Amino acid sequence: MERKERLTVNRSASAAPTAPEEIAPPGLDGIPRQREHGPEAAAPEAPEIHEARTASPAEGAASGLNRPSRLRPWRLLPTPTGTPFTFGYAALLTLTSLLAQYADPSLVSALHRHSSTDVAHLTQEPFLVLVASALWIAGGIASPYAIGFLLVLTALERRIGALRTAGVFLLGHVVATLATEVPVGLSVLAGHLPDSSLHRLDYGISFGVAASVGALAGLFRPWLRWLVLAGFGGMLIDDLIAFTDPMTNWGHLLALSIGVATWPLVRRWRHPASN
Repeated sequence: MERKERLTVNRSASAAPTAPEEIAPPGLDGIPRQREHGPEAAAPEAPEIHEARTASPAEGAASGLNRPSRLRPWRLLPTPTGTPFTFGYAALLTLTSLLAQYADPSLVSALHRHSSTDVAHLTQEPFLVLVASALWIAGGIASPYAIGFLLVLTALERRIGALRTAGVFLLGHVVATLATEVPVGLSVLAGHLPDSSLHRLDYGISFGVAASVGALAGLFRPWLRWLVLAGFGGMLIDDLIAFTDPMTNWGHLLALSIGVATWPLVRRWRHPASN
C-alpha cells in the first residue's frame, strides 16, 4: 500500500511541468522542488537586440524642430559671405551718406538734383536716374529707412538669396517711382499742376525698403506677419494723413503692396533651412 502511494506521488510529480531554475534536494522525490529566485525568474529574459539604423531625412528634420534654436544676434546684420547683396549695397550707401554729410553742400545739391527721378529726368534718361536715385538715403545714414534697410534686407536675403532680394527691392523702387511720377506728368499736361512739378526732387531707397518689408512679412508666422504689416502700414498711413509729401507717401503704400503681391514667389524661393 505504501509503495502504491509512493508510485502515485512520483507519477504526479513527473507529469507536472518544471522550470529549469528549480533545484530538487537529493533523496526527496515526493517534495515539490524549490525555486531559486522569485516568480519573475520563471521566464528567461529575452536578450536585447541593438540594431543600428540611420535616421531618415524626414525624421532628422522632425527631431531638429524639437531642438531649441539658439539666438544668434549677429545674423541680424549683413555679412560679405552670408548676404553679399545687402552688405555691398550697405557699404555703397555708407559712402554716399558720408559724401552727403561732409562734401561741399553745393556739390551734394547738384548730385541730388541729377539723381532725382522726377518727370523731366525720367523722360530723358530713365535708366540712369532710376539707378542713381537708389544710391542715396533721404535723411542720412541714421534715418529709420537706413536702419530698416539693414535689418529687413538682411533677413530677406538670408531666406531667398541675393539676386531675388535685389529683384524685390528694385521692383518696389522702380514700379512705385513710375506710379507716382507718371500721374504728375499727366497732371501737368492737363494743366492741373504747374510746370515746376516736372522737376520735383525725388531720390532715396524708401520705396525699395517698403517693398522688402511687405515681401518679408509673407515669410513670417501669421501673428508676426500681420503685426509687422499693421505697424509699418499704420506708420505710412499716419505720414499720408499728415499730408507733408502725399506723392511720396502714396508711393510708400504702393511699394508695400507690391511686396505683399510677391508672397507666392518669395514663399517658393524660400530656402529649406529657413522654413
